[in-house]
Amino acid sequence: MRSSLALLVLAASTLAAQRPAPPVADLVLVNGRIYTVDDSRPLADGLAVRDGKVLFVGNAAGARALAGASTRVVDLGGRTVIPGMVDAHGHVTGLGDALRTVDLVGTASYQQVIDRVVAKAKTTPKGQWILGRGWDQNDWGNTEFPTHDALSAAVPDHPVYLVRVDGHAGLANAAAMRAANVTAAAKDPSGGQIIRTSAGAPTGVLVDNAQGLMRRAVPRDTRDDVRAAVLASIAEAHRWGLTGTHDAGAGATSLEVYEELGRAKQLKYRLYAMVSDDSALVARWFARGPLVGAYDGTLWVRSVKAYADGALGSRGAAMLEPYSDDPHNRGLLVSSPEHLQDLATRALRAGFQLNTHAIGDRGNRIVLDGYEAALKAVPTADHRFRVEHAQILNWDDVPRFAQLGVIPSMQASHQTSDMYWAGARLGLTRLPGAYAWRSLLSSGVVIPNGSDYPVEHPNPLISFHAAFTRQDARDWPPEGWQPQERMTRDEALKSITLWPAYAAFQEQQLGSLAPGKFADFVVLDQDIMRVDPSLVLKTRVLQTWVGGERVYEAKP
Repeated sequence: MRSSLALLVLAASTLAAQRPAPPVADLVLVNGRIYTVDDSRPLADGLAVRDGKVLFVGNAAGARALAGASTRVVDLGGRTVIPGMVDAHGHVTGLGDALRTVDLVGTASYQQVIDRVVAKAKTTPKGQWILGRGWDQNDWGNTEFPTHDALSAAVPDHPVYLVRVDGHAGLANAAAMRAANVTAAAKDPSGGQIIRTSAGAPTGVLVDNAQGLMRRAVPRDTRDDVRAAVLASIAEAHRWGLTGTHDAGAGATSLEVYEELGRAKQLKYRLYAMVSDDSALVARWFARGPLVGAYDGTLWVRSVKAYADGALGSRGAAMLEPYSDDPHNRGLLVSSPEHLQDLATRALRAGFQLNTHAIGDRGNRIVLDGYEAALKAVPTADHRFRVEHAQILNWDDVPRFAQLGVIPSMQASHQTSDMYWAGARLGLTRLPGAYAWRSLLSSGVVIPNGSDYPVEHPNPLISFHAAFTRQDARDWPPEGWQPQERMTRDEALKSITLWPAYAAFQEQQLGSLAPGKFADFVVLDQDIMRVDPSLVLKTRVLQTWVGGERVYEAKP
């Protein structure tokens, strides 16, 4: 009996000696309220990180057990941790550019726009271009498009071009129109419109593809300009708790800069870059093939960004019926249906995802039709094609997303920006299909959330809050706008974490705090999952971590 017991003890000792020592964590977090967004363990108070990935998530004692002599141990003091937030539709260089041009967001009148440009002109040498972005005539007393006359009189010595908040229209002064040769004789390009006076003279406003007339005249950014814009954009994103962005339309220079930064280990961000719909650039990437998780999991290039129509605010969104407040206008198609179908077919054959901008109900139907035809030609099980925005849907098209396996990539902050005037554009009969999150979720899809920055502010908590309240920052309207279409708060959190990861084929690496995934997380000063909704937008991001490295810390 004693000999048997001795043998058992010896065997146990031998096994213990042979068992490998548990790995030592580089970083341990304890004493926090950690929302993992992992349904198998939604809440934890301890987290361990090794080599940039989650090693353990669970109780604080378990996390501490993985600490060694060199492990950094952080006591969270009861603060809230969520997975790194990801903007599923932003414009990386656009945000960087916006940080160095005239900021027109929030202007309450055309005169305020002019005043900001005049202030910029005082520090800009004569003859140099002045660029700005962010005006929205719907926020002014007179909601008609402005004309250039007052701007041209106030700033006669600089070419000025000011892009509307949605990016789908712009206002040029007289000097800019001379530089671009935009005259009464200029013709409207396909998919674009030069707004004119009754006499046929350009008013200065260019809609959708007509903006190309101006872009040809504006001096091009240098490579150094693009690099500086990218780095500035990422630094700004970190401030708001963003650890990644789906860059909705990256040109050749941006893509080259991303790879340069990645090779230099300067890309402290998860970039899911969509190749802009430029024929030569798309052909080059289709021949090269997808780039997946390159440069230590910081860069993915496996999708293409196309455009079907314009925007609702500038009445460029393509509608099945005329606008209620402009009965002769049904919007604009920026790309032909034939082009979209051909691009979708080629993307499937090349192993790329296609993500198409569509806002109006006609625009959305054309995209869904094109996707359906492409999938019949090239049946593909897990394509995850996306519609970017999917703002206004005909009720018959709502179930088609799930039926076709198409993801509606939507921006909740657009709803709270547009709700004041969307009814005038659409009329009562079309409102049920507007920003219809609950209807889409109930059909069986997920909704990756975003901001479309710099169209909207890059703070992801704005879209998080809008998703489950359908209210603006002033808690209006009291019950929410079209409240039947709200998400739950849990869904809203997934919409800025796990669902963007799924929409980018990254759900095995990103989106939740689970062992083996990248250790991307954010520390907040209050619990956004439990505080009163009116307090959510008062939340401060205290720290942002990417791959176990702190990339931002708020000043006290």
